[in-house]
Amino acid sequence: QVQLVESGGGLVQAGDSLRLSCAASGRTLRSSIMGWFRQAPGKEREFVAAITWSDTSTYIADSMKGRFTIFRDNTKNTVYLQMNSLKPEDTAVYYCAAGTPKNVLVQTAYTYWGQGTQVTVSS
Repeated sequence: QVQLVESGGGLVQAGDSLRLSCAASGRTLRSSIMGWFRQAPGKEREFVAAITWSDTSTYIADSMKGRFTIFRDNTKNTVYLQMNSLKPEDTAVYYCAAGTPKNVLVQTAYTYWGQGTQVTVSS
């Protein structure tokens, strides 16, 4: 079993930055991929970013490239999502996920999920 706990969400203004954290515990994650997804009100959950635990491969959704970055701290078993130049349309609940998906974009391929952290961006 893997437990994922997100933190770092909050209410910010457009143009601000936030860093979300996802602390993982439990079974070793060395073969896993860690992903971030988000779900805005009335919309489907969408892929945001992913990173492999074993190397430095990262994936960012096209619409967020240049603003969002993902990185990890192996010593803390924590994955981070750095979000810059936030926009009101970034308002959503952000979820951390872990698994071994063949396609990082496919949320159903992730096995473990956190409870989510709310990010609200005001205009």
